[in-house]
This record gives sequence, C-alpha cells and structure tokens, in this order.
Amino acid sequence: MKMKLSSRIYTGVIFAFLFAPIVVMLIYSFNESKSLSVYSGFSPRWYKELLRDRNTLEAVKNTFVLAISATAISTVMGTAAAVGISRIRSKWYRAALKTVTDIPMTNPDIITGISLMLMFVFVGRLVGAVNSLSFWTMLAAHVTFCLPYVILQVLPKLQQMDPSLPEAAMDLGCTPLRAFFKVELPEILPGVITGAIMAFTMSLDDFVISYFTAGNGFETLPIRIYGMTKKTVTPKMYALATIIFLVTMSLLLISNVVDNDDRRKLKEKKAQMRQYK
Repeated sequence: MKMKLSSRIYTGVIFAFLFAPIVVMLIYSFNESKSLSVYSGFSPRWYKELLRDRNTLEAVKNTFVLAISATAISTVMGTAAAVGISRIRSKWYRAALKTVTDIPMTNPDIITGISLMLMFVFVGRLVGAVNSLSFWTMLAAHVTFCLPYVILQVLPKLQQMDPSLPEAAMDLGCTPLRAFFKVELPEILPGVITGAIMAFTMSLDDFVISYFTAGNGFETLPIRIYGMTKKTVTPKMYALATIIFLVTMSLLLISNVVDNDDRRKLKEKKAQMRQYK
C-alpha cells in the first residue's frame, strides 16, 4: 500500500514538473494585461492581436507549406526505404543501413544544421547560385531529418506482416508494384500514417536546423518566435505557443489512436489464427 501511494506521489510530481510551465503559459495567453507576472483577468485580446500580425501569419503559412512538403516527400521516400531494407537478406548489410539511417536522429541538431549549411553553400558556389540558401535547401534539410522517423515507424509493420501475402498476390497475377499497393500498403498503412505524423510534428517545431539552412525572405514560425524573444516579450507569444502546443498534442493523440487501433486488429488476427489451429 505504501509503495502504491509513493509511486502515485512520484508520478504526480513528475507530471507537475513537466506540465506546470505549459499550464502557466496557457493561463497567461488569456491575460487581459500586458504583464508577464500579474494575471489581471480573462481576455482573448492576445489571440486577436496575433491574428492582426501579418508577419507572424506569413511565418505560419511558410511553416505549414514546409512541413506538409517535407512530410509528403519523407513519407514516400521513407516507406520505399523501409521496404527496401526489409527485403535485404544479409543481416550485416541490413544492420549497417539501419545504423546509417538512425544517424540524423542521434546526431545533435546543431551539428546537422551546420554541416547541411556548409554543404548547401559549397554546392551553391559550384553551380554559381546567387543565393545558396533558400526554401529548397530548408526543404532538403527537413526531409533529411524526417526520413528516419518514417523508416522507424514503417519497418516494424513490415516485420509483423506475413511475407507470404505479396507472394500470393503475385501468384494470382499481380505485378510486384500492384501487389505492394493492393496487399502490402494496407497492412503497413498504420505505420505510414504514424511516421507521417511524426515527420510533420518534427518539421513543424524545428528551429536549429531551419535557422542554419534558411534563406533570406523565408521565415518559419520557430525562427519568428526566436526573433520575437529578442524584443519585448508579450502574451502574444504565449498565445502563439499555445496554438502550436494544441496542434502538436492533437497530432500525437491521432498517432496514439491509430497505433492502438492497429494493435487491436493485430490481437484479433492472432486470436483468429489460434482458433483455426
């Protein structure tokens, strides 16, 4: 009984430590006054001010365009890479590819950002580009660090799938490409969706890599927020951070729902197989 009570207290303290700053931010985003320490009353004033800020709205548009583009490209490339890795017979070669794939995830963001910036500038000078950094360099950088998250989500689904399914489809007359879209893709779709959500979330809130690879005239929301912190901080920034938090939480909830639904279906399939046996 004492152990259960102490574990509950410990869990409560951890959750309070993690979420107390977010709760404070949520409350002060509805503060009527400009004060960052005194709460004078409930008001949506700063959300209205945020909607009048054209530069911030432009940064929001840029962020979503970049995140959606990076998610689409990394999801297609990551799914194809996961399928290719799963079909490699050599264990050592497959392990080496997995290790190389995980490097962008384990490498510090500042190292990844600086190295990508240097590469883009070097290539830009070779081809004689006026501006080496632009939207396209940032997109390439985002695809680079989003790819491993898609591969990491799709590979386990491929390993759970019965390998005889695509073979049976091809025996019935399907081409390898048609067998993939008709048989394999529906089986691994929960992993693809989860990987896409992870990629979108990572691209949405990335700052360090975006800061080093961004060109003039293209500003994302994290870079905009960083610029706002150099000036007088207002609750308008709290309102913006609250919106980002709610969007991220919604995506994580969708990801968990998809994952739980996939686990339920997997348990049902295993139960059916036991009945046939």
